[in-house]
Formats: sequence, C-alpha cells, structure tokens
Amino acid sequence: MDQSNRYADLSLDEAELIKNGKHILVAYTMHPMAGYGYLEVAAHIAAESSTGTNVEVSTTDDFTKGVDALVYFIDEAKGIMKVAYPNELFDRNVTDGRAMIVSFLTLAIGNNQGMGDVADLQMQDFWVPPRMLQLFDGPAVDISNLWRILGRPVVDGGYISGTIIKPKLGLRPEPFAKAAYQFWLGGDFIKNDEPQGNQTFCPIKKVLPLVYDSMKRAQDETGDAKLFSMNITADDHYEMCARADFALETFGPDADKLAFLVDGYVGGPGMVTTARRQYAGQYLHYHRAGHGAVTSPSSKRGYTAFFGKMEGGADDRIIAYMIERDSCMGPFFHQEWYGMKPTTPIISGGMNALRLPGFFENLGHGNVINTAGGGSYGHIDSPAAGAISLRQAYDCWKEGADPIQYAKEHKEFARAFESFPKDADKIFPGWREKLGVHK
Repeated sequence: MDQSNRYADLSLDEAELIKNGKHILVAYTMHPMAGYGYLEVAAHIAAESSTGTNVEVSTTDDFTKGVDALVYFIDEAKGIMKVAYPNELFDRNVTDGRAMIVSFLTLAIGNNQGMGDVADLQMQDFWVPPRMLQLFDGPAVDISNLWRILGRPVVDGGYISGTIIKPKLGLRPEPFAKAAYQFWLGGDFIKNDEPQGNQTFCPIKKVLPLVYDSMKRAQDETGDAKLFSMNITADDHYEMCARADFALETFGPDADKLAFLVDGYVGGPGMVTTARRQYAGQYLHYHRAGHGAVTSPSSKRGYTAFFGKMEGGADDRIIAYMIERDSCMGPFFHQEWYGMKPTTPIISGGMNALRLPGFFENLGHGNVINTAGGGSYGHIDSPAAGAISLRQAYDCWKEGADPIQYAKEHKEFARAFESFPKDADKIFPGWREKLGVHK
C-alpha cells in the first residue's frame, strides 16, 4: 500500500531539521522495482525503518504517529532520498541510558534491505544531532596516545610505520615472533591479520610471550618504543576478554603498547563496544574483514565505502578527513563532532614506499598508521629495511623532496625501487637510468 501520506513530508526543510536537532538524518541512493513509484517506495522504506506495518493496525495511536520516520527529500532522477529519524526511535541501554550503534543500523539498514519493491538501497551518509552524539561512547583513545608512547608530539605526530605479519596464516610461534622482531628493528607498529588467533599450530599462549620477547629485544636495540595490535576477536564475550586479559598479563609493564584488534564487521558493533568498554585504556583497532560484501563498487545495498576500507581514491581522501577532523563535510551532510575523540586512518592494501609520497600528497598530511605487509616483507634487503624505507618515503614527502633525488641519498628507499619494479615503472618512469640500476 502507498504510505506516502503518512511517511513522507517533502515540505520539511533540512536546515530547520538540523537546527532543531531532533532527528538523525540519513541519505540513501535508492531505485524502486519496476512498476512502483519513487515516493511510494521511499515512504515504504521510512515506514519499515520505524513505526510502519504492512496493514493498518488498531494499536496505532497519535503518539506512535509522532515518532514516524519521514522522507523529506527525493531526487528521482539521481536516485537519492533522505529520511529523518526521530531521536526517540533509537534504543537506549538499560544500564546507563546510552545510545547504541546496533540500534542505528537496525533502523537505517535493517529490514528495509529486503523489501520486495526495492531494487537497490544503499546508505551514503548520515548526520547526528548534538544531543544524540552525547549519548554515543565514541573512541576511548586516539592516535595521540600512540604518538605519546612513541615519544612524538601529541599534535601532528606524523606517520606510524606498520606491518602485518605475513603470511597471514601458516607460521608457527617461533617464525612468527622472528618476523615481528625483524620488522621492529626498523618500524613502529605490528598487527595481527584478521584470521590470526589461536590456531592449533600457533596457540596464543605460546606465541604471545615470544612476540613480547621480540618487542623487548627490538626496543633495547633501537632505543625506540614498539606497538603491537593483537586480534582478540571471538564469538563469545568471555573468550574475547580471556584473550585480552592474557595479553595484558603477558606484556605487563609494556601493556600500554598493546592495541586490541576486533573484526568489527563480521563480529558486529556489540563486539566493538564490548572491547572499548572493557578495555578503555587500550587502543581499539577495528578490522573491516568482510565489509566488501556491502561496500564493494558492485554492491548496491548496505552502505558505501565511507563506512569501510580506505584505499586512496578520491572518495577515500574524504573519509580520511571525516574520521580525523572535528568538523567535516561528508557526501551529503556537514558533521560537527563537538570534541568527540577522532578515529585514526589505518592505510593498508598493497602500499609500499614508492606509493606513499603520492598518497601523502593527495591526502595532505601523514598522520596515519600504515600497515604495509608486502611493502615491508617484500623489500629486497630485509623487513627492517622495508620498514625504514616507509619512514624515508614519509620524510621525502614532508621535506618536499624529489623522490628520485631523495633515493640517491637513502639506501632503503632506493632499494624499494628494485624491490617493487612494477610500481617503480608505473610511478617513476626512467628510474633505472636515474638511479644507475641495470636489469
């Protein structure tokens, strides 16, 4: 049935909605199935996301109608619709009255994703009013905590060179710890990859003390602090906490150098919130394993890459600004965060020293963590040399130097050209002659 009379009000003004602060606003791209009207389907989405039913029911009263979600904007030609969700619709904790991400997602991309009259529906952006922002936890710590541990300035502390232990599966405890040690001789940050956990061939209780020993030896040799992000992902709250507690006990006086990684897409918002609340003093590392099921370019449902992985495209640069700034314009809405701690861009996905100067130039800053697996362990000399080449690439960009000229005076960066010749040929044509390298 057409519910547009109740669940749509195109006279509502977005500026007034934002000024009043009584709604969370969500922008979607949407196309209806053949034979259905655009506003009709948009209203059905708002109804399904809030107070609506498939038939008229006798239990609906005036109060219920007062918390209807309302379509307030459509552009059928561009396939864009926007919905205003009253703040009262969203679930609150019994324990402390706080709001929860899982409730927001349940409404915004819940049952409406399976409606038969919808050909595609994808969330593009959302705006949260000040009062609702106050009710969400937000991050407990941010990149400034890591900069402090590394002995950097807590403002614009710069690039954190990191890696992912490779291969992602198949290493026993001793080779795993050795790989960590080799990287830490030149780099800052190591993370577990998303499937690394408590495999029978590499149990946590055996590998983690060895990793900590590698950290201590690398710190002694370099004089620099090191960081480790451990995967605590588990189906069960108690299992997740058991892994985290063991890690804290193992690292002891260096426990502040631990981050806890959770596979937040497959594990869900509850896993993220549990980790943040149980271990508020630790850096929480959200891994996006599985997100491509909804955020890949071929997907037309769920939500966009603005809620997924960064890989350096034009849109992704906007993501980097959105998640680290207190005020930023997104695809549809300008969001003020009012001092909520920012999240940190973590750059991965085939990065190496040759790609970094251009990446930083596009981004405009280097206040990121970069986990370069192949970019470190694929370096022709050693993982430590790979880590050093990453730092040199950042310094090259920061100094505004020409990469070829910079390479002539920095061995590890120069050897990255030979380590990754396909990228070198593409990004720096003629590099062999300029650097005196012969095939």
